[in-house]
Amino acid sequence: MPEKLPPGLTKERKLPDGSTLKEWGPFVYGYSVTIGPDGKPRIQEFGNVKPGTKGRAQPLDIIEKREPLLDLIDQGQEMRVVAELPGVPKEAIKIHVSENSLSIQADHGDHRYSKDLELPDEIDPTTARSTYNNGVLEVVLTKKKKSRPKGVEVKID
Repeated sequence: MPEKLPPGLTKERKLPDGSTLKEWGPFVYGYSVTIGPDGKPRIQEFGNVKPGTKGRAQPLDIIEKREPLLDLIDQGQEMRVVAELPGVPKEAIKIHVSENSLSIQADHGDHRYSKDLELPDEIDPTTARSTYNNGVLEVVLTKKKKSRPKGVEVKID
């Protein structure tokens, strides 16, 4: 299995006695369960290990970058995205927002994170703002105002 791992997850280091120690990882897999505004549970996986596809020789898909634990909170006219990125300085974080998606990339030493999120509502990317404190990134997105139907109503005589 070590030969099938991404290069960033395999390391060798010399010990004081001159021998070499091979290390693999980190391997992270988890999930969070939240209740959505519709009352239904939402399950979200995170980490860098995903269950593999049936019939494949390798039972796990392992990627070099981890998916951070992320919460999407709908607050009426705004959406708040909270992501955990421990061990990364704010200068190493890149955020890209479009009308329908949010992308978070962070790369600092052994701490590599990547998440692409499809947003449930269209947002105005020009109003996006973010803060980062103690490994927690918060992005606030303003929803686009729903336009009224164009035209006029016609009364029936």
